[in-house]
Amino acid sequence: MSYLKALIVHPDREIALKLREYLSGEKRIKILGEAVSSHEALELLESISYDVFFLSIDLPNGVNGMELTQILAQRKQRPHIVFIANDQQQAYKAFELGAADYLIWPFEHSRLQNTVERLLRLAPQPRIIESGQRETQGRQQDKEERTLHLPMADADEESFLNALRTAWDMTYKKHVEIEKLPINLEGKLILVPYNQIVFVEAYEDYSFVHTFQEKFLTSYRLKSLEERLSKHGFFRVHRKYLVNLEMVTEIASLPGSNFMLRTAGRTKIELPISRRRINELKQILGL
Repeated sequence: MSYLKALIVHPDREIALKLREYLSGEKRIKILGEAVSSHEALELLESISYDVFFLSIDLPNGVNGMELTQILAQRKQRPHIVFIANDQQQAYKAFELGAADYLIWPFEHSRLQNTVERLLRLAPQPRIIESGQRETQGRQQDKEERTLHLPMADADEESFLNALRTAWDMTYKKHVEIEKLPINLEGKLILVPYNQIVFVEAYEDYSFVHTFQEKFLTSYRLKSLEERLSKHGFFRVHRKYLVNLEMVTEIASLPGSNFMLRTAGRTKIELPISRRRINELKQILGL
């Protein structure tokens, strides 16, 4: 009998234990792990292809449940999300992000049963085919497959061949890069212009992209963004920070031969500069 593989992602041990108790008699869902943070959940997901996360909105270490859901939305294979919340305040946003359900703690066992039924309806139903049936279906497919030949006028044929040559010519098409960074946000793809990015901050295997007004959690690694943005005036001032040099207004020295820089805007942002990068930065700035 098949079952859904579930992960509990919740920092409250008592709630996690209660979920296990509620689901202990449910043969169609099996709890295959627990995590208390987004980072732990993503690490476990690399090893086990979970079908569902029972996910707290409030998680420690900088990435909450909503932001984790945004990260998961960028994966081809992603688990269904059942949020565990203290109130209904973020229910609308949760369903906008594609949540399967939104449970307000504490809830009755019967309410969780409704969630299980919903998850089972959402899960793809595998088709079971006996070996004999598979062979028969294979022979039928072989018999049904045909190549249809259609007549083509000389002018159409020449046009088609020219298009085919163009498609095969790898030097014909040149990659055009628009100066905007695509970011998945709540089920939508937004494009953030490079010149609106103040700095990028590394977070585990992901990164926060900071503009003056907003902060976006993305699935990009800082290294890949450094490669993409360095030719557009961005500089890696620290192992954790990539900065838009157009936004830098001041470089200051600190005690102990340390340095920092400040960025433009109503809110001054101070970022450290590693010692080994300060000389390269001075050369770029012509200092």
